[in-house]
Amino acid sequence: MKPLVRPSRLAPGARVAVVASSGPVREERLQAGLDILRGWDLEPVVAPHVLDRHGEFDYLAGTDADRAADFQAAWCDPAVDAVLCARGGYGAQRMVDLLDWDALRAAGPKVLVGYSDVTALHEAFAVRLGLVTLHGPMVSAVDFLKNARSQDHLRATLFDPESVRVVEAAAGGSVLVPERARGVTLGGCLAILATERGSPHARAGARGGLLMIEDVGESPYRIDRTLTQLLRTGWLDGVAGIALGSWERCGPYEELRAVFTDRLGGLGVPVVEEFGFGHCEGALTIPVGVTAELDAEAGTLTLEEPALR
Repeated sequence: MKPLVRPSRLAPGARVAVVASSGPVREERLQAGLDILRGWDLEPVVAPHVLDRHGEFDYLAGTDADRAADFQAAWCDPAVDAVLCARGGYGAQRMVDLLDWDALRAAGPKVLVGYSDVTALHEAFAVRLGLVTLHGPMVSAVDFLKNARSQDHLRATLFDPESVRVVEAAAGGSVLVPERARGVTLGGCLAILATERGSPHARAGARGGLLMIEDVGESPYRIDRTLTQLLRTGWLDGVAGIALGSWERCGPYEELRAVFTDRLGGLGVPVVEEFGFGHCEGALTIPVGVTAELDAEAGTLTLEEPALR
C-alpha cells in the first residue's frame, strides 16, 4: 500500500466549504461550529442545501442529488481550500456515485474532513483520487463543539501539521497485542468499511496498512459479525497493525474486548485499543493515507511526514 498525495495546509483567511454529505444538520449546532471556524481566522462558506431535509427519509439531509451537487460545487470551486462535513449519520454512500470524479480530480488536491459515514468518502478519495484525507471532527458535531482537545487537535492538523506528527492515544491507549508496525493509514467507521466491500470506490484490502477503526451504536455480536466478514473475505490479509478508536453505545467494553481479542488477536500484528478517535469526547484527527508507525505499547501513531504539505 502506497502513501497518497498530501493536500496543502490551511493558512489564516482560507475559505472552507461546509457541506451536508449525510444526515440532517441542526441549525443552532451549525452556527456554533461556524463561529469556531471564524475564531480560527477561516472563512466558512455554507453550501446551499446544508439545512435541507429529505421529503421522505428523515435520516437524510436533503436529496442525494442536492447533497452531491453541493459537494461537487464546493470541491471544484478554486476559491475553496477545504471541504468540511457538517455531520455524519448516513447518506454519503447514496450520493458518492453521483459525483463527477474526473471533475474532482481536475480541481486538484484540497483538504477533506469528516468521520462516521464520511468513511465512504475517505475510501473513495483514496481509490479514485489518491488523496490523503482527515478522519476528524465535524462542524456541527456535539463532541467538536464542546471539547477543546478535539478542536485543538484538528486546528493543529490543519494549520501546523508538524506539531502533531505524533498522535498520542487520548487516554494513553491499552495494548491488546504488543509490538510496532509500519504502514499506510486507512480506515474509519467499521460498519461503513464493511458495507463498502465490492464498491468501485473502496480499497480491495488492508494489506500493508495501519487500520484505524471505530463505530457507534453496534452491539458486540454485530461487531463480531462485521470483523468476521472482513476476515472471511480476506480483506484483513496482510494488515500491518490495528488501532481501535471509540465504541460508544456498543455495549460493555469487557464484551467488546473479548470480541477484539478473539477476532483480531490471531492476526499476529500489533493492536492498540482505546486510541481516542471517532465517536467520542475529545476525538483526535487521524490522517488517512499517510505512512506511519504504530507503537501499541506506547499508544502512539508517528507520521513519517506531516499530514498536510
